[in-house]
Amino acid sequence: MKVKILTIFPELFPGFLGASLTGKALDEGKWSYTAINIRDYAFDKHGSVDDTPTGGGAGMVMRADVLGAALKANYQGGRLINMSPRGTPLTQAKVHELAKEEELTIICSRFEGIDERVLEAYGAEDISIGDYILTGGEQAAMLMLDAIIRLLPGVLGNDESTSEESFETGLLEYPQYTKPAEWEGRKTPEVLLSGHHKKISEWRHQQSEAITKERRPDLWKKYLASGNKQV
Repeated sequence: MKVKILTIFPELFPGFLGASLTGKALDEGKWSYTAINIRDYAFDKHGSVDDTPTGGGAGMVMRADVLGAALKANYQGGRLINMSPRGTPLTQAKVHELAKEEELTIICSRFEGIDERVLEAYGAEDISIGDYILTGGEQAAMLMLDAIIRLLPGVLGNDESTSEESFETGLLEYPQYTKPAEWEGRKTPEVLLSGHHKKISEWRHQQSEAITKERRPDLWKKYLASGNKQV
């Protein structure tokens, strides 16, 4: 996968994406990135990319002509994403969808946002990582890319390791345990030590259902509506 990132802080990349499994995948060429400095396409010696909002209001807005020039020089088509709190929520289903793309271009929004005209002209897709505000889209882009890159073939080494993770089945993941069997008076559930794979599977599913119902009633409601609940 090839990733182009339009940002006013190219030095932030690859950030934590250059470490651990995503960093190894980067070294192995399973994905690559180019961080493009939007300021390089400004029209003054100061590299100005923003101006006051038309109609008044607080803050600044990224200019359509500057970002448009950066896109014209670097965007050749394909999936164009703008990281924005007003976007559609990033879900595991969306992550799987994006992981199938050969190339992604990501705009890291800043200030109060971006002039709507350039987003409309290029058909940018707004994506949000959650109902909160960050100082910029760079952090959001990294989080989204981390979720995507780990699904690329060969990155995790074992494709089955993702099949029972939270959100993959519509439920949150069940509790995990390892050695020792007893720690500070707390014992590993006996069923996990039984070697009875069917009972272990049933216990894990029951735990996933209980945790989802308690912690994420929104997901639980969707799960019940899906008809996948075991009777």
